[in-house]
Amino acid sequence: MNRKKTGLILERLEAVMPEPRPALDFETHFELLVAVMLSAQATDRSVNRATRELFKVANTPEAIIALGAEGLEPYLKKLNFHPTKARHLVRTSLLLVRNFGGLVPQTREELLTLPGVGRKTANVVLNTAFGQPAIAVDTHVFRVANRTGIASGKNALEVEAALAKVIPEKFMINAPQWLLLHGRHVCTAKKPKCLTCGIADLCEYGEKKLP
Repeated sequence: MNRKKTGLILERLEAVMPEPRPALDFETHFELLVAVMLSAQATDRSVNRATRELFKVANTPEAIIALGAEGLEPYLKKLNFHPTKARHLVRTSLLLVRNFGGLVPQTREELLTLPGVGRKTANVVLNTAFGQPAIAVDTHVFRVANRTGIASGKNALEVEAALAKVIPEKFMINAPQWLLLHGRHVCTAKKPKCLTCGIADLCEYGEKKLP
């Protein structure tokens, strides 16, 4: 899809969601990093339940280190892969204190040195915390991009690169969140709501059903 048509789609999504907010609860850059790290293979709701209690006692790298992996377990026990996530949080906190003065770094290269931080997590942090034009491709963004024809790719990295080429600069910060929310609520995996979709006439999905 070309940039002009992509821009029209994003204009409509903006009209519906002028100020999209992440579903994860956080107040600081470090809290955001922790929440996104915990969200792998977990629902946003379950992560928010966990961090709601965790952040009352530990919402800084130093406090996470003091708790240790064993101390984190009670807060994370209902999340998938919680033992590994606990270890990653402690090791990441140690590196933040040792290498970055306890602050969340602002480059992808530095973020990717942290245990448990992959490209998607890094892009979410860069975009949400620091307002950088980084595109996080989760399952929703991947599906919507491919299905609508906005950007095609066989994996997240290919879709990220394709999106970067067609998203107009003025939409780059909010576009990933718009696509995610559209995929979560309208362009769902099994039964996309084409009949009520606000971008159906621009979408290139060959199986969509229209009035």
